[in-house]
Order: sequence, then structure tokens, then C-alpha cells
Amino acid sequence: MLATPGPLPPTNVEDRWAFEVKQDGQRAMVYLPGDGTIVLRARSGTDITAVYPELLPLAEALGARSAVLDGEIVALDDQGRSDFERLQQRMGLVGAKAARMAARVPVHLMLFDVVHLDGQLLTGLPYAERRELLEGLGLDGPAWSTPAAIVGHGAQAWEVARDAGLEGLIAKRLTSRYEPGARSKTWLKVKVHRLADVVIGGWVPGRGRLTGLPGAVLVGERRDGLVHYAGSVGTGWSEAERARLAELLQAAAIDACPFAQIPPVAGARWVLPRLVGEVRYSSRTRAGRLRHPSWHRLRPDLAPEDLA
Repeated sequence: MLATPGPLPPTNVEDRWAFEVKQDGQRAMVYLPGDGTIVLRARSGTDITAVYPELLPLAEALGARSAVLDGEIVALDDQGRSDFERLQQRMGLVGAKAARMAARVPVHLMLFDVVHLDGQLLTGLPYAERRELLEGLGLDGPAWSTPAAIVGHGAQAWEVARDAGLEGLIAKRLTSRYEPGARSKTWLKVKVHRLADVVIGGWVPGRGRLTGLPGAVLVGERRDGLVHYAGSVGTGWSEAERARLAELLQAAAIDACPFAQIPPVAGARWVLPRLVGEVRYSSRTRAGRLRHPSWHRLRPDLAPEDLA
């Protein structure tokens, strides 16, 4: 079951919702037949059990009970936040390589739902009942846990997530049934968006109906008198905004790359780094790149020098 992007539920009905921290990792269904074995499957259905050997003891923790659990496999940073970049070092490795990397970059399984237990299918039960059954399993171990879910207080939970540098919240209606394979509006993905002022240093032409218009702009941030590449932004414009931006970019065209280092972007066209914009983003990579950026607005009130 997948969540639909959306805003926080209104405060007058938030007591009908539970709020969980949105994790940034690899979604996994956990199959525990009760015979001491375990199978982990990714959203695609791929068997990823061998990739994460530190999760194998979870089978023993549940004992002879059988279950199918839903959760997210994450790699945590020094502040205990899920870090997808760290997790990528583990994905796809098996055998001796997986074991070696498990010692260097351990993962943690965050469990948040149970859809089958002791031979009974639970998808028809409301979330609140499934959550009670999940917590009753007491699955908190060295590489797995059942993070808390808070009923109500959505605005406060969102502020805590924002201040802690987390990606956001998942809001789940207490009466929601588990809908396998569906992107349901009874689960809401409420992201914490951050804003950054950036300078445009290049763009990539669009295709199809966007021919002649920017498909994406390449943005940077000024530090020490240089423009450092911060990522590619390809969403967030209206048609009118995209057309206006195309005019500005064509008027600012230059031959040389204005970034301190040439971005690895095929087909890029360069512009004078004088247009300042504001973008939304969820977090940053270790290299300082913006993750999940989207265009917010031009900032004609700011000059590139104001960003130094």
C-alpha cells in the first residue's frame, strides 16, 4: 500500500489520523512463515533477503508465529536519521560483499504494519487494529524496531520532523484498510519542504511538447566567489512561467560553463549566472546537491552577489 502526496489533515479531524515519521529507504515486505526462515521482498517483488544478512535473526525473534510485515529498510546517519545515500552502498550486494558492508554500513528495519498474522489475513482490519497487533509482537531488536505512531497532534509532529531535519510524515486514517498495490488517499505523504535561493547556470532543452523550452534548469549556489552546482530542477513551473523562463535563458546564453566544475549533464546549455530563483527541496546529499528539488519562483529582488 502506498501513500498519496498531500497536506496535513485539517486540525478539526486530526484525531482520526495517526502520524508516523516518513523514512527514506527501501520499502520491504517481510515474510515470516514461523519455521525460522525469513524472506524480504522489495516493492518490485524482487527477493532482497541476501542483501541484508543482519535482518535474518528477525525470524527467530518472532518464534513459531507466522506473519507478513510491512516496513522500510534504512541506513541511519550520525543523528539517527534515515540516509538514502548510505543505504545505496548496500543495495544490490550479496554474499561476502554484503556481509562486509553490513559491518561498515548496517541497516535497520522500521516496521509499521502487519498484513498477515498466525494464518489470518488482516488487510480488512482498520489501521488502528493492525497497529495494535503489530505493537503486541514486541519486535524491537538490534536491527529492527517498531517506531511510534502518534494519534492527532499532526501540526506539532510536522514541526518536530522539520526541526529534526526529517523528510516528513506519513498520515494514516485510523479506519483505513490495507489496500495492497494501491496508492490510497487514506495514507498521506506529507513532506517537509525546505527552500533555497539558487542561481541558474544552465538548462537542458525539453522534448516533445516542450521542444524549445527548458526541460530542466541547472542551478548552483555561490560560495567563495564561485558558483557550485547544486542540482537539476525540472518540475514546478506553469506553462507561462516556463515560456517566460525560456526567453530569459536565451537572452543570457554563453558558451562557457559558469559552474566551478562542469556538471555531468548531457546536452546542457550555459547561461550567465545572473538569474536567481527559489526552489523547494527535501534534503541534501553529502556533496551538497538538492534532493527532490522543484521550482518555486524567480527572485528578481535578489542579485547573484546577494547569495554569496
